[in-house]
Amino acid sequence: GFGLTDSYPEANARHYAFMLEGLAETELALRKRGLGFVIRLGSPDDVALGLAGQAALVVCDRGYLRSQRRWRKRVAAEAGCRVLQVEGDVVVPVDLVSAKQEIGARTLRPKLLRLRDQFLRPLRRQHPRDSAERIKVASDVDLTDIPALLARLNIDRSLPPVGNFRGGYKEAKRRLDEFATRRLQRYVAARAHPGEAEVSTLSPYLHFGQISPVEVGVAARDAKAPDENSASFLEELIVRRELAMNFVHTTPNYGQYDCLPEWARQALAAHRRDRREHLYGWDQLAGANTHDPYWNAAMREMLLTGYMHNYMRMYWGKKVLEWSPSPEEGYAALLRLNNMFFLDGRDANSYANVGWVFGLHDRPWPERPIFGKVRSMTASGLRRKTDIDDYVRQISALS
Repeated sequence: GFGLTDSYPEANARHYAFMLEGLAETELALRKRGLGFVIRLGSPDDVALGLAGQAALVVCDRGYLRSQRRWRKRVAAEAGCRVLQVEGDVVVPVDLVSAKQEIGARTLRPKLLRLRDQFLRPLRRQHPRDSAERIKVASDVDLTDIPALLARLNIDRSLPPVGNFRGGYKEAKRRLDEFATRRLQRYVAARAHPGEAEVSTLSPYLHFGQISPVEVGVAARDAKAPDENSASFLEELIVRRELAMNFVHTTPNYGQYDCLPEWARQALAAHRRDRREHLYGWDQLAGANTHDPYWNAAMREMLLTGYMHNYMRMYWGKKVLEWSPSPEEGYAALLRLNNMFFLDGRDANSYANVGWVFGLHDRPWPERPIFGKVRSMTASGLRRKTDIDDYVRQISALS
């Protein structure tokens, strides 16, 4: 069962369209396997409890964000039957790895790698002994007409759906196959170059649970690619991604400025009064209207596609910090931009990635204006390390 709420925090029509495309495909796939699928309007916990009244057992996936944990806690307390939680959004279950907030990848990595191969195994497809066709539990949502369903929902429509990412497992699997057979071959050499498409583009599908990180990891591990490429991708998929899960799971105040490391907050506070050559407000940032053509291109990519190359995400975030009146205002603006425009926004990785811009999961660097000892990034660095002008041309062609 699935509870479709039109009040999910910070979600808009862009996110809903992608999610509903995936749900429509899931419904058809489950029916072919003799499994039922029920989708109803309502808060996920209310819908789950309504279905639990007719169930002998409730099985749910695990969520790490506050709202997700709150829903599951209520269902477990009120279901009136046994409730099992299955951890499918990570490769290694979070609590098995660490019970504390890890300071960075270097402390989490050895703990994950000790356990990784126990869980990085091909998934076996199970088939039900009895078909669910005889069980009459009705949906009140029609997934065959997604535009009509979107019009029915009381959601933010300021951002329309995107055309370059279609939701669902089939599209995720197509992207995975293309990445594992072709793009992974040059992953280490090309992943830091935003003008080259040698990345997986799977983050929206992972965010919405439309493909398993285990399936992605197995495909990368078993691909006919140089070992360094597979290892580098698995570092991002497992170590870096699950570091974000550890962060939100162990940090009650994630998403707030005071969740940042003390050294980083002190470093930024020491430079609070430094002169900012450029200051931009929300409308200028959200409109990709700054003096920086590289930043504007990155923001345009996000506006048009709901996606941004990871290297540009780092630069994009660092500049919001640099161009904000205070680090606190920069943090709030960056998190809002991230969660509004990215298809993979509102994710554990969102909070970790925005935090990284301000020093989370990083170390002190040589002191600089505005940033203090927090790592900075510059336009000259982009020009030196990447063919940034080629990236700008590619994004201009999208408009």
